[in-house]
Amino acid sequence: MIEALKRSFAIAKKDMRIFYLKGPVVIMGLIFPFFLFLAFMIGRNLSGGHLFVGLTAMTAFFTSTAVGPTIIPWECRGRTFERLITSPVSLTTVLLGDLQASLYFGLAITFIIAVPAMLYLSIHPSIVVFLLSTILAVGCFSAMTVLMSSYPPTDIPADVMMLSSLVKFSLLFISGIFVPIESLPAYGRWISFISPLTYYVDALRHSLGGGYLPVWLDLGMLTIFALAFFLTGSWVHKRVLERRFT
Repeated sequence: MIEALKRSFAIAKKDMRIFYLKGPVVIMGLIFPFFLFLAFMIGRNLSGGHLFVGLTAMTAFFTSTAVGPTIIPWECRGRTFERLITSPVSLTTVLLGDLQASLYFGLAITFIIAVPAMLYLSIHPSIVVFLLSTILAVGCFSAMTVLMSSYPPTDIPADVMMLSSLVKFSLLFISGIFVPIESLPAYGRWISFISPLTYYVDALRHSLGGGYLPVWLDLGMLTIFALAFFLTGSWVHKRVLERRFT
């Protein structure tokens, strides 16, 4: 287990060196959420807490899902994925390394944005709830990219980016960022519960003294989603592995 973790970290370091400055990663992970937040903020009389929750949630969601979906298609196109899986590492170890690359990128950018936002908006969240929910949420969203990159088995990054963008925007608009969960009709609340982002938004509101669901449920659901995404993604990757080279 320890040896597998070391190998996965080596893969993560390789991914960080190669993919962090790729154009789609910069656009979808940094530039796009910035302008989306401006559209969310401008012209609305929002409280400091609402702004902080929206900014932090969108930053964590988009940064942690920007890297992972395109790593394997890029590597398949460059014929490096074949060499990687024929080396003495399992496919699960490779996917764990890709997950870590997304995790570190998401955590770094989220904290770089969230901490100054706290100071500027004079927000004082519960540090324990904020840190724990952010780590779990970024891990969950990073695990989701493992599933996003599993199908279709293509070497064209744009195909994966198009599908992952459809999924991300669908989850974003039902997550309670733009309209609080308690303000949604009953059917809207039930729909929002299928989005892992909903639980992170609610946990952030708990850190500020609000929240709709119990905080333990928010944290538990983020953990369950993370495990489900990674295990399902790993299973699909193994099923379509041969099709990537045909």
